[in-house]
Order: sequence, then structure tokens, then C-alpha cells
Amino acid sequence: MAFLRACLIWLILALPASAQQTSPPVLIIDSERLFIETLYGQRLASELAQQASELQAENDRIVESLTLEERSLTVRRPNMTAEEFRTEAEAFDDKVQEVRRVRDAKNVELQLASAGARTEFEQRVQGIVANIMIERDAALVLEQRNVVLSVRAANITDDAIVRIDAELGDGSQ
Repeated sequence: MAFLRACLIWLILALPASAQQTSPPVLIIDSERLFIETLYGQRLASELAQQASELQAENDRIVESLTLEERSLTVRRPNMTAEEFRTEAEAFDDKVQEVRRVRDAKNVELQLASAGARTEFEQRVQGIVANIMIERDAALVLEQRNVVLSVRAANITDDAIVRIDAELGDGSQ
């Protein structure tokens, strides 16, 4: 495999410049880096992390409250009739199930917000990446994770990050 790769690189380098430019170039971008390294992506990631942290803190408070309630029921059990215990245990179980439904819904809501933020980010930066593609007379832009082998010059991620920061800032406008 290494020999085949070396031969391929040698052939590309050995071709005259005119032969290499017979078709428009293909550019490469790392979308994950765009999200992580741009001011806009960093703001979105920070907001989503804050929301997740608040949700986790709320979950922790609820778990603590339910744990205390369960302990209280356990401590009071010896002094209760079987019917009283069953009634309170069922009420507690119903409460736990409802809390679980609400928590699951909030987790789904956070996941949807995260996906929505990522989609909005990608839509807003797509035009900037398209302009770079047009400026460089490229035929297409491929995602980095789909590329097996390339030359460094084909990767426009650094240029796109600079441009996105300059044109969109943190994206809050």
C-alpha cells in the first residue's frame, strides 16, 4: 500500500503543470474544525454546553430530592400498614415515571436545539465556502473525513475559518 501511494504521489508530481490543470481543482474542508475553531461555532458550542450544564444541574437536584423522598418512605415503612405503604409507594413510583418523562423530553429538546444550531451554522457558512470555491475555480469541495489522500494546498479550512470570523464574527448579529 505504501509503495502504491508513493507511486501515485510521484506520478502527480511528475506530471507537467499543464496536465495537472486540465480540470478544475477539488478542495477539501474540515467541517468539524470550522465549528470548533470559528468564533461563531465556539459561541454556539458554549451556549449548548451551558444549556446542557443547567439541565444536568436540574437533573441532579431532582435525583437528590427523589432519593430523600425514597429514604423517607423506607424509614417510615415499619410504622405503616401494608395498604398505606402500597399507596405511597405507587404514588412515588408514578412521580418518578412522570419526572423521567419530563427529563427525557428536555434531553430530546436539547438534542434538537443542538442539531438545529449546527444546521444553522452550516447554512450560514456555506456561502462563504462557496465563494472560496468560486475564487479558486474549483469544481467541488469535499469533506475532509471522506478524503483518503490529498495535498495540503487543497485544504481550505484555515482560510474558511479566517473568512467566517471576519464575515460572521460570533454569529450573533
